[in-house]
Amino acid sequence: MIRKGRPLSDGGHHAGGPRDEDDDSFDPFESFDAHDRAAGRGPQRAQFESSPPANPDSSETTYTRSRRTPGEAKPGQDDTKQSQRPARSLKGRALGYLSRREYSRAELARKLKPFVEETDSLDTLLDSLEAENWLSDSRFAESLIHRRSSRLGVSRIVGELKQHAVDQALVEEASAQLRETELARAQAIWRKKFGQLPETPAERAKQARFLASRGFSGATIGKILKGLDEDWAGE
Repeated sequence: MIRKGRPLSDGGHHAGGPRDEDDDSFDPFESFDAHDRAAGRGPQRAQFESSPPANPDSSETTYTRSRRTPGEAKPGQDDTKQSQRPARSLKGRALGYLSRREYSRAELARKLKPFVEETDSLDTLLDSLEAENWLSDSRFAESLIHRRSSRLGVSRIVGELKQHAVDQALVEEASAQLRETELARAQAIWRKKFGQLPETPAERAKQARFLASRGFSGATIGKILKGLDEDWAGE
């Protein structure tokens, strides 16, 4: 029985139509591009790639994302409505620093100097902070010794105190205090770093350089590296 329809092509297919279901070469999952290539036509998506761009006069709204620079107002935001922090006074800034840690007078002056205005008197403020016991070189020296003594020798700590323009009497007091514990602190650092006496001149020089860089004196280094204080170390 012959169905009415378009004539068959030489390959047994309907001309321009679907393939015969009895044709073993038919793959129901074959892609559209592969089917078009078999029929002598190019992929349909090429038509879309070559199509002209959309009408620029179109009324369709296009949304884009833009980046704002830090501090820039958002679009449409009234500048008069932007919340602004009140400017900190010089004393308020100083108290903020002192609430975190101890400062020497010279160090705090360096921190505050960029913020001094014509109506401010830095020396008057520092005198006031000292009178109110917010600022103290003595407490600063104690704090620095507490933070550095477990890692540094006398010369390094005294050098830092002098850099901060601490009073000479406080420097001498700190120096005397640190010398009493110099050997014990140096031995603790040496044990943690090396743990045994040097066996060669090169090893000895290496250990000596390390201790000297930490600010320990030559006499202290000699006692440790020669093992002259072994009885004391075992206590």
